[in-house]
Amino acid sequence: MTGTDRPLVVSLLVGDGVLGAFGMGVAAEVFGYDHTRLGLPRFDFALVTDRPGIVRTDTGLSLYVEHDLSRLDVSDIVLVTAWEDLDDPVPDTVLDALRAVHARGGQLVSHCTGSFVLAATGLLDGRRATTHWRFAGEMAARFPAVDVDPRVLYVDEGRLITGAGTASGIDALLHLVRREWGAAAANCLAREMVVPPHRDGGQAQYIDTPVARCEDDLLGLVLDWARAHLAEDISVETLARRALMSPRSFARRFKATTGTTPHAWLLDQRLTAAESLLEESDAPVEEIARLVGFGTAAGFREQFARRRGVSPRAYRQTFRRSGPATLAPAEEPAA
Repeated sequence: MTGTDRPLVVSLLVGDGVLGAFGMGVAAEVFGYDHTRLGLPRFDFALVTDRPGIVRTDTGLSLYVEHDLSRLDVSDIVLVTAWEDLDDPVPDTVLDALRAVHARGGQLVSHCTGSFVLAATGLLDGRRATTHWRFAGEMAARFPAVDVDPRVLYVDEGRLITGAGTASGIDALLHLVRREWGAAAANCLAREMVVPPHRDGGQAQYIDTPVARCEDDLLGLVLDWARAHLAEDISVETLARRALMSPRSFARRFKATTGTTPHAWLLDQRLTAAESLLEESDAPVEEIARLVGFGTAAGFREQFARRRGVSPRAYRQTFRRSGPATLAPAEEPAA
């Protein structure tokens, strides 16, 4: 990133008077220590705010930040962590300073809702970006010119990197290290931090998607039956017969009640059941595919990877609990 011997100046922006403690810790772990023995350059790391003085963290601690925005004039990398109050407008002085960093070739990296700050500068217009999945809809609504992707852990748009929530700040910064100083340096740093140098997949595997409630008593009974018989070949016609309705009327009632289609609902139920089996049992993928109603293991792998962003094997390695549980019969619905 630089051909000189001077340290790279890295600044962490505290823009709204509240500092995300986790994001600060990740940034300090990467840029606050001497990692030259790992193949990284020297860094000059510090916090910056538009109003120097005492700032509080989201965990209740207080820190003194001495540097004002003038430090950004000489910063090579500027990090923007979570913006605590999304209804608090970003000061024009902060936006102008970030635009100036980008204009002279500096690197901007956001983490979690810090992406809202970068979006407010206009620099993300016409580009892909991400944020915490919980706030992706809000970001897309506020900044329609930004292509918000809630599925990924980070997005690299050259001198603009946006990371998703919490631990994905680690992924984004390790990616920056890998891109700028090589895989060997990133791998060594990851070992120092005791984290994987690269995580497969995206945010989809971490989103807890609740089953839509069904207030229709008869339809609710049909859904309960379907959850208990996922291993069977369940068609819309089968469900409609159990609901004493025509397939067309059933599909219309289903969509109005649950907000989705019977096919999409069944697919989600099968994937959710597969997740539980991957976490709690030693059943091979082929058996899990059969138990949750996928025709083949290949079809199961394809759908799981497409919808969850990782392979079943990678999911199991990530979420494996301490010790396998007894594999429950497929016909017994979860309590």
